[in-house]
Amino acid sequence: MEANIAIREETAADIDAIHDLTVAAFREMEHSSYTEQFIVAELRAAGALAVSLVAKREGRVVGHIAFSPVSVSDDTTGWYGLGPVSVLPEYQRQGIGKALIEEGLARLQAIGAQGCCLVGHPEYYVKFGFRNVPGLVYEGVPAEYFFALSFGDHVPQGSVTFHEAFLADGQS
Repeated sequence: MEANIAIREETAADIDAIHDLTVAAFREMEHSSYTEQFIVAELRAAGALAVSLVAKREGRVVGHIAFSPVSVSDDTTGWYGLGPVSVLPEYQRQGIGKALIEEGLARLQAIGAQGCCLVGHPEYYVKFGFRNVPGLVYEGVPAEYFFALSFGDHVPQGSVTFHEAFLADGQS
């Protein structure tokens, strides 16, 4: 990662930039529902952004990552969902997303999280320790796209439910 990238908690002054960079980051993604900016806004409005970080370069917000609590059907607590993670297209493939993920996971651990899960690209998230976990599912998503990372010895079993903000579509 370039040395001139700073990662910090989001502030109210970052909200418009986060919205715009999220739109730009997902605009060309073929597997996107193009609702990621609405998801972030709804998570924020619900007070469900447990960790929300921005990456800045030369005073400009160029990346963002969100983590929010998830529910697991076996009543395991302390688990979070990663996403969305967004980097402006012109700053992608420079290590910014990786740095946001690593810092976000460290901050989750610092607040006592037990683990993290996500829906994502099968080849990308394994380098952070995420893996497909037999017996832990996110309904409607093929197993090869659903990943979990336990911060301890316990890995939940059952169905994961992300915050209702993940249903946001910008229509309400």
